[in-house]
Amino acid sequence: MAHDPHPPSKDAGKTDNGHIPHDGRDRGDELEGLHGHDHGPSDGPWWKSAKAKLTLMCAAAFAVAFLLARLIPQSAPWGYIAAMMVGLIPIVRRAAKGVAGGYPFSIETLMTIAAVGAIVINAAEEAAVVIVLFLVGELLEGIAADRARASIRELATLVPKDALLDRGEGRTEKVSADTLGVDAVVLIRPGDRVPADGLIIEGESAIDEAPVTGESVPKRKGKGDQVFAGTINQEGVLRVKVTAAAENNTISRVIKLVEEAQEAKAPTARFIDRFSMYYTPGVIVFALLVSVIPPLALGGAWSEWLYKGLAVLLIGCPCALVISTPAAIAAALSAGAKRGLLMKGGAVLETFRKVTFVAMDKTGTLTEGKPRLTDIQGNGMEEAEVLRIAASLEAGSSHPLATAILNEAKARNIGHGEAEESKAIAGKGVVGTVEGRKVRLYSPKAAEEYMPMGGNMRQAIQLFNDEGKTVSILIVDDEIAGFIAMRDEPRNDAKSGVQALQRQGLTTLMLTGDNKRTGEAIASQLGMEARTELMPEDKQRIVRELKERGEVVAKVGDGINDAPALAAADIGIAMGGGTDVALETADAAVLHGRVLDIADMIGLSKLTMSNIFQNITISLGLKAVFLVTTIMGITGLWPAILADTGATVLVTANAMRLLTWRGNRDA
Repeated sequence: MAHDPHPPSKDAGKTDNGHIPHDGRDRGDELEGLHGHDHGPSDGPWWKSAKAKLTLMCAAAFAVAFLLARLIPQSAPWGYIAAMMVGLIPIVRRAAKGVAGGYPFSIETLMTIAAVGAIVINAAEEAAVVIVLFLVGELLEGIAADRARASIRELATLVPKDALLDRGEGRTEKVSADTLGVDAVVLIRPGDRVPADGLIIEGESAIDEAPVTGESVPKRKGKGDQVFAGTINQEGVLRVKVTAAAENNTISRVIKLVEEAQEAKAPTARFIDRFSMYYTPGVIVFALLVSVIPPLALGGAWSEWLYKGLAVLLIGCPCALVISTPAAIAAALSAGAKRGLLMKGGAVLETFRKVTFVAMDKTGTLTEGKPRLTDIQGNGMEEAEVLRIAASLEAGSSHPLATAILNEAKARNIGHGEAEESKAIAGKGVVGTVEGRKVRLYSPKAAEEYMPMGGNMRQAIQLFNDEGKTVSILIVDDEIAGFIAMRDEPRNDAKSGVQALQRQGLTTLMLTGDNKRTGEAIASQLGMEARTELMPEDKQRIVRELKERGEVVAKVGDGINDAPALAAADIGIAMGGGTDVALETADAAVLHGRVLDIADMIGLSKLTMSNIFQNITISLGLKAVFLVTTIMGITGLWPAILADTGATVLVTANAMRLLTWRGNRDA
């Protein structure tokens, strides 16, 4: 894949619709088995893998050759050559495969030349050691790569193998969780893990979501709330209706998308691969010059300079350089996914650090997406009584405003009955009979039409409206008993999440289709600006205008109406619980709806790029040091391959540190 050597623009890597591609494979990836591309997932423990067996066989053969050389000195070169061939033959095969595939300057090619050259200059023992150390380095790389994969696949073990299927009439049956279909009802006892994604249809409990989301505080959930497979029911018995089959639950989707993302190359990885295509032939040419120029031009000893040339060849192996980026990217993607941060590839992860502007939807992104009762004011009636009568009138209703009233009554432990002859009146509200009294819960406009309100009450309602709240007037026996105010409230971490972004020097903006009064009230509470009363095409236009100004824009949303703007942004981020359209359109997803996670994604991107820079510095720095010491005659073949293997170990260990990333929960 071609790579532009100039710095990419903010749209680099995007398709024509502005969307970052989520996958793509380079020519080098097609050459399966070549070093740097041969760390596919392995089954079972690492010591049972073919690579481990080959390494142990080669090391054992070397040990035998070493003992024979001490007992029978005449066997020395041939014993070491035989030991070397155990490991060299597979390497030569891979080198030949690379040559046949149009990739002649692979690391395997360097190793083959160095090993054969060492035999020619009668350094068979060192040649055998070089092959053993090379295989050890490869094995360590494979272990590190498997660890990154295992880190994300550990999520799959959170889902229980069995579930209690509710057959009705009090009967349950123990079945495999994999067989649960959509709309099946399962019984979840205290202490059980949730076997599938679903909605609670009966019961209430505290749900420990720490294994999946990382949140340490259990969430209180009841009827209508969503639960995720792998979380733990702590208290009450729950009946849950399954909403996704095993292969489509949240954990399965995360694992699949992260594994696909780890296969996709980041821009830095593509650059390193392309750089290696020129770097490796350059190393061969430089090693050849080191071998022949001093003897020809300066009268140096051929054996000495051939030896140094071979050492230079080994020092030049780009093993650590090639793995420096993919190891860090794989570890970061796994660490993020375990915290509910899903990024669709290394290109997305790299782009996050460049973001300068974050545009966010209001409903369902900055707010919970459902109204909550915020204020109760009585007019000659106690607040609790206003709430009790309103709850009685709304009992049994599934309307969002009714749900808010009933939830508040439940939270305050206020018992209530159920209204008689209750019915909804279009454009006005609800009317019914509660304990023999005629009760109406009307909008302010409908209430004013039914009976006049005093100036003080109108003023109080106006103040609530200015705060973006919806007001309902409670009328009991043709007397205004009080009113209730409700609003779709900001998420608990919305303000701290916005502040975390602003502390990173990013500009934040709310884009909402809601009315100006409500949008600006919420935005003011969160400390950000708002653009209101927007259609989906308006949001898309604003994103494009920001990009034309030179901003690198991240757009956060959760609904179908956000999809055009998500696609137009440099990075589209779908908020947890959002629609499938938003999740498919987006480049990244905050699976558990935390606004703070947006800042965490950007922080993880910056940390990962810093880690990659450290890896490249370690790789090239060690090579530079040993190149000088080799030319000076201080070090030889063994230290040369140790330098390469050591750099590879250091780089992979440094990249694996990203697996311990936990984000900033206290931002």
